[in-house]
Amino acid sequence: WFASENKCFFTIPCRFLLQCLEDLDANLRKLNSRLFVIRGQPADVFPRLFKEWNIAKLSIEYDSEPFGKERDAAIKKLASEAGVEVIVRISHTLYDLDKIIELNGGQPPLTYKRFQTLISRMEPLEMPVETITPEVMEKCTTPVSDDHDEKYGVPSLEELGFDTDGLPSAVWPGGETEALTRLERHLERKAWVANFERPRMNANSLLASPTGLSPYLRFGCLSCRLFYFKLTDLYKKVKKNSSPPLSLYGQLLWREFFYTAATNNPRFDKMEGNPICVQIPWDKNPEALAKWAEGRTGFPWIDAIMTQLRQEGWIHHLARHAVACFLTRGDLWISWEEGMKVFEELLLDADWSVNAGSWMWLSCSSFFQQFFHCYCPVGFGRRTDPNGDYIRRYLPVLRGFPAKYIYDPWNAPESVQKAAKCIIGVNYPKPMVNHAEASRLNIERMKQIYQQLSRYRGLGLLATVPSNPNGNGNGGLMGYSPGESVSGCGSTGGAQLGTGDGHTVVQQCALGDSHTGASGIQQQGYCQASSILHYAHGDNQQSHLLQAGRTTLGTGISAGKRPNPEEDTQSVGPKVQRQSTN
Repeated sequence: WFASENKCFFTIPCRFLLQCLEDLDANLRKLNSRLFVIRGQPADVFPRLFKEWNIAKLSIEYDSEPFGKERDAAIKKLASEAGVEVIVRISHTLYDLDKIIELNGGQPPLTYKRFQTLISRMEPLEMPVETITPEVMEKCTTPVSDDHDEKYGVPSLEELGFDTDGLPSAVWPGGETEALTRLERHLERKAWVANFERPRMNANSLLASPTGLSPYLRFGCLSCRLFYFKLTDLYKKVKKNSSPPLSLYGQLLWREFFYTAATNNPRFDKMEGNPICVQIPWDKNPEALAKWAEGRTGFPWIDAIMTQLRQEGWIHHLARHAVACFLTRGDLWISWEEGMKVFEELLLDADWSVNAGSWMWLSCSSFFQQFFHCYCPVGFGRRTDPNGDYIRRYLPVLRGFPAKYIYDPWNAPESVQKAAKCIIGVNYPKPMVNHAEASRLNIERMKQIYQQLSRYRGLGLLATVPSNPNGNGNGGLMGYSPGESVSGCGSTGGAQLGTGDGHTVVQQCALGDSHTGASGIQQQGYCQASSILHYAHGDNQQSHLLQAGRTTLGTGISAGKRPNPEEDTQSVGPKVQRQSTN
């Protein structure tokens, strides 16, 4: 994890990883073995260990991400030169991603509907192997020296150079032991499996759940295959052995979808040179980016979310949607790459593939182009948590404001601000942008970009973009109802758009019908929209995107409706990672 320049952990994710290693070591001790933690670059360490330990076989987990594949290829070459047999097993994903791509004609599927079609044609998944028992381990001898902890022990945060002063206790303890405990709690919540009920959203939904699984899947503490078959067994028990639908595994499959899209694309986390990403001229604004990342935007809903992220390393998938939209196409017009980097540093469940894919999705750079749907940083939070308890928890400076003003405290009369002991502009910042103006400008920018793309393809995709001259929105994804006055929040209304040739239609989603759908395992903020806009031209599932003055090729089909995974499994989605693994 520390060998890549791209893996730069902040304190909370690193602590989680070390706790995972400590738990693994403790479990190995019960089997009369130990964990050996080696310091150094893999290419330097392995040749030495092959000789010192007289290694005959090296067993590794297949890493589908581009950096991992490059690293592992180098190690396998070194092993071959040393006469060491390398055994590779696929366990971090459910499927062999290369087989999915092969089944799709050599290209990764770029819509979830197509992905579902492909995996439905594949061989059934193999059951996970049995857990190692003491009886099996009796046949093995692990040489452990007296100075093992000194030479091969799990390092501390301080040893790795982290400052632990003021570090809060872990909301998400790392390790397989904790993961399996959470899995059992998760499976006890049978109602959604039995009745396919979506979880009801309330203020408590925004807090870390004791059944959340996404960080444990990301760090390998929980087998995705074990989770898959536990869900299967539970469904068959409740439904009397009927075959479970794919939607049961939605949170796992969205994770798999992004892993498949990214595996052969080393530029998946970049805009430039990325063949599936729309090239958008984002603004560069380090000051605005810092305010967003540090929770100083002046919008309590946004700032509370970013504060929770920094303190706990996790936020709800709807919260991810809100802050991702605000940073990119909604308000600040800053590249999704910048937001992705912040999430990579802070999120416990920021799988590289899911994190990058989700940010492209939520910024309308790929997979999803309903750019005229924008989250209001006032109304969306107010509908989710009307009393503002979430705001008070993470922004105690605003604790004294009544619910009426806690989402837009700048509108509170001076007397209310004084009573709350918080003067806006002094004790808490004023809003950094006018949301109504910024969002309208950015929607127009997106409209122009997609009109250029549609003209290039000869499709009338964006004939009209609805607008609301009053700037108060009309509900939909904005998070407030028609006629509800929300200062500073403007939006365009939703509508139904067509391609002109009838091949693609975009339906507006109303809050409540679609937002609960992609909570998913990774909680990366997977998109909850009811349909995804992709270019489809007859039976030809290929669409061209203009990129840096040349044509690049991507695939697209008219989108289907996304499944409704239960809230506590992950996200995946775009968990930006849909999971109710939270």
